[in-house]
Amino acid sequence: MPRRSDIHKILIIGSGPIVIGQACEFDYSGTQACKALIEEGYEVILINSNPATIMTDPDTANRTYIEPVTPEILTKIVKRERPDAVLPTMGGQTALNTAVNVAETGLFDRLGVEMIGASIDVIQKAEDRAMFKDAMNRINLNVPKSGIVRNMSQARETAENIGYPLIIRASFTLGGAGSGVAYNREEMEDIASSGLDASMISEIIMEESLIGWKEYELEVMRDFADNVVIICSIENFDPMGVHTGESITVAPAQTLSDREYQTMRDAAIAIIREIGVETGGSNIQFAIHPDTGDMAIIEMNPRVSRSSALASKATGFPIAKIAAKLALGYTLDEIKNDITRETYASFEPAIDYCVVKVPRWTFEKFPGTVDSLTTSMKSVGETMAIGRTFKEALQKAVRSLEIGRFGLGSIADNGTGVHPSLHEIEEKLINPNSNRLYYIYEALKQGMCVERIYELSHIDRWFLFHIRQIHELEKRLRELVLKNGVNGLDADLLRKAKEYGFSDQQLAGFFKTKEQDIRDVRQANKIEPVYKLVDTCAAEFEAYTPYYYSTYEQENEMRVSNNKKVMILGGGPNRIGQGIEFDYCCVHASFALKEMGIESIMVNSNPETVSTDYDISDKLYFEPLTREDVLNIVDQEKPEGIIVQFGGQTPLN
Repeated sequence: MPRRSDIHKILIIGSGPIVIGQACEFDYSGTQACKALIEEGYEVILINSNPATIMTDPDTANRTYIEPVTPEILTKIVKRERPDAVLPTMGGQTALNTAVNVAETGLFDRLGVEMIGASIDVIQKAEDRAMFKDAMNRINLNVPKSGIVRNMSQARETAENIGYPLIIRASFTLGGAGSGVAYNREEMEDIASSGLDASMISEIIMEESLIGWKEYELEVMRDFADNVVIICSIENFDPMGVHTGESITVAPAQTLSDREYQTMRDAAIAIIREIGVETGGSNIQFAIHPDTGDMAIIEMNPRVSRSSALASKATGFPIAKIAAKLALGYTLDEIKNDITRETYASFEPAIDYCVVKVPRWTFEKFPGTVDSLTTSMKSVGETMAIGRTFKEALQKAVRSLEIGRFGLGSIADNGTGVHPSLHEIEEKLINPNSNRLYYIYEALKQGMCVERIYELSHIDRWFLFHIRQIHELEKRLRELVLKNGVNGLDADLLRKAKEYGFSDQQLAGFFKTKEQDIRDVRQANKIEPVYKLVDTCAAEFEAYTPYYYSTYEQENEMRVSNNKKVMILGGGPNRIGQGIEFDYCCVHASFALKEMGIESIMVNSNPETVSTDYDISDKLYFEPLTREDVLNIVDQEKPEGIIVQFGGQTPLN
């Protein structure tokens, strides 16, 4: 169906300042939405208070209000601008809550302003825990045993009925604020009180614990004609009990049986229809029992989210852009795929690679803070890596974190060289923490079997087997050192190590030599990376957008031009002291190069940012910002220069 002609001016609500649980992924989604609406000829008004965003650039919207994103300010802007519609789904929980507050005053109805993307009824059904539970019951989908609580007296009674441990979640909050796992009455009192204070409507849900169940997410889109597509499946490395923003995540899901995936897919389609999301995307979270396969619905976000940004970068499918166009009345089969220029948005992305996201924590910045991961977010950023296998993508993701690690290793590789006791390892495997991945590796080094690690951590055996394979290859490499040193490094074994994601720096550590020595041996044996395209279709159609990742295979899909070109090094994962402002600088550097007729090449590893959108630069390399990975690109692209001053400390280092 054609785009709507009855609306002309649209107000987009931004997400405001960067906070834990709501970061620069909403600058990415908001910028995409503004571009999509202006491209269609609509007048776009924007409210956002964050001056470090691309979204608040003068050229992004027709008019921008750099004002606090509050109901009071939004009311004033709506009265002044008189938009035909408000799009609240691009600015995270802040935008949704602000829009709901204003809608409930009756202002939108009085002025004839329509909420597009998600109506107030849809937002309330998805965000209000009681209404969501009722909706799931109506379509016969299982939800955890739970009770809705609005005061502490009800909290005590509900906890008594459900028993401990129990999960507490607050309604209308972001990043798991006001949520947690209570193992006893004292913890319940503390978390429940915090949750009631955090909730916009003073409401929490107390659920039976599903800790140990496997957690999954589906990114789903629906249009006015009731076409529904699944954009991406995402599996959490950590089981239930850890917020999805705190967990390592993998796309596509790796450990689902076909029957389980189809059941989950059918459930997601039923949910988006029952909740009533008519135009746009939603993130739906599931739990599956590892032994019985029983499935439970955890929650739904009726908007673009952190996972939407990850899924967009993982697949090449621009969820925010498509969601904005669906809100205008287009159907999925009318919106062309920018990358293939042949397929349409109704064509579900096909992935022939593995994507791994790893969060970035900064517990070291807050002495005395307990390093414990729960249902409430603490991470401040994340990095994403793409490889042909889980092993390769995981190793690349770890070295992208910029925490002094050049790949997967033991907790003892943190510079101290001190190996923890068996008791400490078991404790760290039981209790989720930011270093659990490295304690798993240490457990394997100390001889602990996969089954025992699974019993302690409940992390799926499939992931543990692959980590064990990385460890076994490291062991073989170290044994080779004792026999022959670096000169005896077998070419086949070196290639296998690179296929497993080992970096030159890691290998240099094993062989007690310099990184350059490993690079020289590798190049002498013609062991070089090739670059593959992220094309949404697993090479079924030609891709016109150069969006690359490296791997160690035979066929190179990179298209090197003879143009004058300059490379820009991005800022990597967000952290305290290095955030979205550096991405802003990198994006504008790319724009400036294009204006001068110079081919711009962006290298970055942050899935939340505008700079890693496929249409910002002439070429995008989603790669770690390390010496090895950057030099590999330089060797093939041969740029005339590299810009290092816009990405913060990372490119300078």
